[in-house]
Amino acid sequence: MRVASIHTYPVKGCRRTDRDTARVEPWGLDGDRRWLIVDETGIGLTQRQHRELVTLRAVPRPGGLTLDAPGMTPLDLAEPVNGDEVRVRVFRSRPPAPVRAAGPEADGWLHRLLGRPARLVWLGEPSRNRVPWPVPAGTGAEVSFADGTPLLLANAASLDVFNGWLRESGSPEGPLPMARFRPNLVVSGAAPWAEATWVDRRIRIGGAVFHGVGECGRCLVATIDQETGEHGREPLRMLAARRNIGQKLLFGLQLTVLAEPTGAGRTVRVGDAVQVLD
Repeated sequence: MRVASIHTYPVKGCRRTDRDTARVEPWGLDGDRRWLIVDETGIGLTQRQHRELVTLRAVPRPGGLTLDAPGMTPLDLAEPVNGDEVRVRVFRSRPPAPVRAAGPEADGWLHRLLGRPARLVWLGEPSRNRVPWPVPAGTGAEVSFADGTPLLLANAASLDVFNGWLRESGSPEGPLPMARFRPNLVVSGAAPWAEATWVDRRIRIGGAVFHGVGECGRCLVATIDQETGEHGREPLRMLAARRNIGQKLLFGLQLTVLAEPTGAGRTVRVGDAVQVLD
């Protein structure tokens, strides 16, 4: 089993960045979901409300990033290390996290893109934002603006089987690309749905070891084409028919990062071996 691809999402809910290598931190891959767009009340905005976010590309650079979208002038931003400190929530039900506001220039740019007031914030200290449920001993409890765990792993063979189901059903929406599921790590060479057997097990990927927390229950965002923003019925309709387990529509494996004495400098690279340790 090998790493087939690596993806990060510099601004939560926006376009992915494809990577050849990434550093593994306690809160996930470096540069992944450290920025968030929130509404006037400090609640995160998602593609459910604004499909325009699929077109928003954030290009990272050391100490900042550049925002770009069709019809917009690119905006270069530095990490607001001295910006106003505010508290925001990824979702209304999540506890608040202390962040730094990017400032009025970024907010005005987003207002023009989305047609509504919005603020851009940056999570400068991920160690102050916690996974919102108990985690195993020795597991990194920090999380970026991810929905609940630092990383999401997906299995290319599982997608192949899923797309076979779509083909057999005559669905006009298939085949679906892996981008619909917005993973961080895609694994090749595993058996279909092998990731379901990795729950509560340790998985070594490149220079880091992860813990399989549980399969990922999918939401409406998976029905949004990540290139166009168009909305469909898949994959949720087929997952409801074939992968409805405990009233959750499952695809992918949620991971936390295991702390190790040799944790400094841990990386994952495309082509790295993937090994289930126990």
